[in-house]
Amino acid sequence: MLNVITLVHGRERQLDNVIRGLEQGSVLPDAFWVVFMNQPARNLHSELFPIHCRVIDDGSHGLPLARARNAVRQCEGEQWVFLDVDCIPGQTLLADYADALRNRPEALHLGEVRYLPSTAQMEGWTHATLARDGVAHPLSQYRGEPGSVLAHHLFWSLNFACTREVFERIGGFDEGYVGYGGEDTDFAFSARRQGVELRTAAALAFHQYHPTWRPPLNHFDAIVTNAQRFYQRWQQWPMEGWLTEFAERGLMRWSRDSLQILRHPTDDEVDACLDRAGSGF
Repeated sequence: MLNVITLVHGRERQLDNVIRGLEQGSVLPDAFWVVFMNQPARNLHSELFPIHCRVIDDGSHGLPLARARNAVRQCEGEQWVFLDVDCIPGQTLLADYADALRNRPEALHLGEVRYLPSTAQMEGWTHATLARDGVAHPLSQYRGEPGSVLAHHLFWSLNFACTREVFERIGGFDEGYVGYGGEDTDFAFSARRQGVELRTAAALAFHQYHPTWRPPLNHFDAIVTNAQRFYQRWQQWPMEGWLTEFAERGLMRWSRDSLQILRHPTDDEVDACLDRAGSGF
């Protein structure tokens, strides 16, 4: 049976939608594990499966994402679906992952995500309305058919699955990454180093709309810090598109082997990067 783990900071409505989506699935989880980051656990309940809560508190106001994902080591279960709190599981998500893990238990499996724009119907949503409103991410063109081998740099941690054995073989997530950016690519590179294939899965989730910034200047400090850590580990830069845009704005000096912050973005610069189209990605 499959266990599902979700990380939470705030996002109460989104978490309620994740639970509702799991309850409507063609296959129910063996258990749902919710890891609250730097906040108290909520009292959660489902009539259809047990919900277990954990708290990760590192004393900061940030998001200890890597540490929270690694909490799976203290949870029961051998097959795991990692689902972002913004992602409502599609009706067959767990059934699709069960098939993928049965066929390729030695692999890391990446599900599909469609994005709900700001205009999507969220009040009283159904799987039919989610399918109607969800939009494919431009990078989804590289996914291929379910079961296809995927380049590791295309891994994204919104919606993926693996066995406990594979998670430990990869080494879990590097807890030296704090906040947004880089930790999921690092995990995928560790998988590649350990000979763990990344394969696509038909498992579909729908990403609930929230504002986005292009480039994400709202995460400037975390992205730069995590990029530096990634370079130290892999001798190449992640998130090159964002780093290029940061450098072009005069925020940092970036060369082949070094990165130096020159100044921080102003509030006006951050606001100017807000995506007002409402696409959600």
